[in-house]
Amino acid sequence: MQILSRGIATAGRAVARHNIALALAMMTSIALLSFTRPAAAMNIQQITSPGGIQAWLVEEHSVPLISMRYAFDGGSSQDPEGKPGVANFITAMMDEGAGDLTSEEYQERVEDISMRMSYDDTKDSLYGSFETLSANRDKAVELLKLSVQKPRFDDDAVQRIRQQLVANIIYSDKDPTKVAMREWYAQAFAGHPYARPSSGTAETVSKINRDDLIAYHKRIFARDNLKIVAVGDITPAELGKLIDDVFGNLPAKAELMPVAKTEPTGGSQRVIEMGVPQSVAIFGLGAMPRKDPDFMAAFIINHILGGGGFSAKLMEEVREKRGLAYSVYSYVQPDKNTSILVGSVATKNASMSESLDIIRNEMKKMAENGPTEADLDAAKSYLTGSYALRFDTNSKIASQLLGLMQEGFGPDYVENRNKMIDAVTLADAKRVAARLLKSNDLIVTVVGKPDGMKSEIPAAQSRVAAPTRG
Repeated sequence: MQILSRGIATAGRAVARHNIALALAMMTSIALLSFTRPAAAMNIQQITSPGGIQAWLVEEHSVPLISMRYAFDGGSSQDPEGKPGVANFITAMMDEGAGDLTSEEYQERVEDISMRMSYDDTKDSLYGSFETLSANRDKAVELLKLSVQKPRFDDDAVQRIRQQLVANIIYSDKDPTKVAMREWYAQAFAGHPYARPSSGTAETVSKINRDDLIAYHKRIFARDNLKIVAVGDITPAELGKLIDDVFGNLPAKAELMPVAKTEPTGGSQRVIEMGVPQSVAIFGLGAMPRKDPDFMAAFIINHILGGGGFSAKLMEEVREKRGLAYSVYSYVQPDKNTSILVGSVATKNASMSESLDIIRNEMKKMAENGPTEADLDAAKSYLTGSYALRFDTNSKIASQLLGLMQEGFGPDYVENRNKMIDAVTLADAKRVAARLLKSNDLIVTVVGKPDGMKSEIPAAQSRVAAPTRG
């Protein structure tokens, strides 16, 4: 949930904010140019604040701009039973007043200094994003501190945001792609927190109140489940002081509910009727965990199969040869408690069954034969060559490094990542393709009115392992 600055100001202040915003945009563009060096050349410093909070820092003083990304373990999997949508709700409330500042007062101050702040949630984490010009750092940090430590959750703001969220959900319920993805998770992870809709439903969000938000904030916003990355015009000592100021007074330990490891149930198909001229399908199956020795080979296999744009096998077979769909793709998504390979195709109702048959067939061919040497070489060349583009701005660097922190990797991963890709052999790729692409386990959710298709759902539930602490 992106939180955009709001509020009404005088014409003079609006002009001032425009000038500062323009400067911030220009600084961001300059920052992009300043990070054209290879990703491996970055100096990633691991620091510990005087208060004991750890963070990563990439200093870059050529541009007076600071970007920071942080995350708390939690996310929508920590929503209370019967109330999915609390995590998503709270991301929309974090600039709706804090400390002694009402919603309007807080947002006006944010706008006055062109500070950028947003919050977002996934199934496993709640994310924060913060950017400011160096000249406004002290004022921006004070506003961030209030948001993190003392959000108000005033009843009038809760009611207003609730109405907006419910309206968004009602709108999303008419979007076949969003419905298909939501129902895919419900089908793949039945009985597990991942099966719940992250945004909640119109009914559950209507029941979320101020007490729910306060309780979630108290449980999740803590120091032991916090990861921080900063990039830009700030020294280690300055960053240490900043993070102690912003996060130091949070509780020492989060109160996370246990969430079990899980794998998606395989071999099912669900059709959800919707009166649209084009059906949308989400298809997927289980994949390797992020730290599995075969993960990088699986990542390459997916690129060849469905992740490589027009060079991918699915795009070639479904679109280029047969013209059945404008787009078809897949990607590997490793979460904290599962990992999946998931993809999507949208096509006219009369062509959905044929498109899915082709997708299954391409997966089966790849599993049985693996990629060719040429396919493998092309994929490795692209994936290694494009890696630097993930690090060409302050914000991209911070986001990429935060992801590595969350996955338990060290700063050396940036330097070693391309070496790991290059080390994957053809034999590795063929073996992992057979391990990964079990087309009989494919879970498919179709939304629309696909000709000749019906639901085929076995009684089996998702395979849930013993609970582990969030």
